[in-house]
Amino acid sequence: MTVNNFTRRATLAIAASLAALTMSGPASAQVSFEGKTIEWIIPFSPGGGSDTWARFNAPFFSKYLPGNPTVVVVNEPGGGSTKGTNLFASRAKPDGLTILGTSGSTQFPYLLGDPRVRYEYKDWKIVLAAPTGGVVYASPELVPTANDIGNLKDQKLVYASQGATSLDLVPLLGFKMMGLDVQHVFGFKGRGDGRLAFERGEVNIDYQTSSAYLKNVQPLVDEGKAVPLFSWGALDEDGNLVRDPTFPDLPHFGEAYEMLTGKAPSGPEFDAYFAFFTAGFPAQKMVFLPKDTPEDIVAAYQDAVTQMKADPEYQSAKEPVLGTYEQVTGKAAQALFEKGTTISPELRSQVVDMLGSEYNVKLSDD
Repeated sequence: MTVNNFTRRATLAIAASLAALTMSGPASAQVSFEGKTIEWIIPFSPGGGSDTWARFNAPFFSKYLPGNPTVVVVNEPGGGSTKGTNLFASRAKPDGLTILGTSGSTQFPYLLGDPRVRYEYKDWKIVLAAPTGGVVYASPELVPTANDIGNLKDQKLVYASQGATSLDLVPLLGFKMMGLDVQHVFGFKGRGDGRLAFERGEVNIDYQTSSAYLKNVQPLVDEGKAVPLFSWGALDEDGNLVRDPTFPDLPHFGEAYEMLTGKAPSGPEFDAYFAFFTAGFPAQKMVFLPKDTPEDIVAAYQDAVTQMKADPEYQSAKEPVLGTYEQVTGKAAQALFEKGTTISPELRSQVVDMLGSEYNVKLSDD
């Protein structure tokens, strides 16, 4: 009896000692970025939606990443966003000190086989995914109110584009479907540059993603210098096009199309538009780490996202800047990531052929 009690006590003591050793060993060691600077590469010029989104989130990453590092947004525009993204792909080390923010303008060249692309999305590890929306607006000289959208059919429209394979593919396909006479001026380095061209009177129709619209275009609307026409819309749980929850008073693209044409959108052109809209907006903005980043660093970033989303300051400040869209991590982010970087070969070929024949945009067949 005594021996049995001793054996049981000894066994429990040994087990407790092993547990203590395990808890105090390397498994409990935490990632720390104390004293470090993290560069957040944004492959667009300042002032656009991606830049606004990153600069809003950066202080919260600094607050909740272990060690409270300084998080600096680094703008690397060019090549329809491929320049900065290629830079990240080739130079970023798997130490958590460099992250990349992408948007639909980064996804689209990848989906279309743009020869400038030197990156592979599926090799990266996702930290954050953020749906967003966008609003199309025009000069009040063309359209006095949103109800006068029919006036656009008889106008010569000029649009400042980052390129046919950027996120500006959505307005290119949408305006074409609507039968609008639009000259797309390619070569702008970001949507912020497009907005400035609108303010200077060089173009008369534009769109901005929600964050940039709320910050930079709503004041123009309030001053009577711009008229909002429609949003691109959002997707409900069944994948149907619905009004953007951030702009519920504006018609979505499908409603605007019906206002202009008298019928609901359908057919191959709409299928192509809808595929790129889905890739470009419900899964538009994402944050990535290099593929070889250790899982504890990835987890530290994902934990930071979870903590910042629960921060009352973040919750109260987010909607006026970014809109009502939910920013997600973990499995939800992975699902949006897969949606935003996948398209059927048939729709890809349809759009590539159209860009080549109508806009002389040559893409690789890879």
